[in-house]
Amino acid sequence: MAKNDGQIVIKKYANRRLYNTGTSTYVTLDDLAVMVKKGEEFVVQDAKSGEDITHSVLTQIIFEQESKTGNTLLPISFLRQLISFYGDQMQMVVPSYLEHSMQAFTEQQAQMREQINKAFGDTPLGKNLQVPLQLVEEQVRRNTEMFHQAMQMFSPFMAAPPAKETKKAEAKDIDELKEQLRALQTKLDNLG
Repeated sequence: MAKNDGQIVIKKYANRRLYNTGTSTYVTLDDLAVMVKKGEEFVVQDAKSGEDITHSVLTQIIFEQESKTGNTLLPISFLRQLISFYGDQMQMVVPSYLEHSMQAFTEQQAQMREQINKAFGDTPLGKNLQVPLQLVEEQVRRNTEMFHQAMQMFSPFMAAPPAKETKKAEAKDIDELKEQLRALQTKLDNLG
């Protein structure tokens, strides 16, 4: 099995075919996406030059996933912000920040799943993803706010939201969380 420091080597040929040297088979971008989801490490090399082209192939996978499913992970506002950082003084900071943010999000997601399983087990509420999804959405909102605040620290010319609007939004968020807790308590009471 051909590996490069524990990574499977995928060769990309001029005809755009991808060859997995670990399994000695041709693979597709969808196959590589499955490998990523399984946590398998691989590197993609140009078959002729040996150049590492992993970044461009992974970007291509994201593009295809965004196009085909209709359920996009990258909102337009995020894409615009990301594009605006190219050539900016922040360009060097963004990759590290995004990597750490995604790692934190993944860890929080695992903790949330564990807490839901502990709290609800094999109950209808545990199977109903409405409440967990609301919790995830709340965490995404918080992460987005942290990202925006971090970017303001490095780019003082970004417009900050007016203080009154921020306080109103926070009060609304608190009210929504209270309502979610009431609904959750009602469901728990009905189960008991």
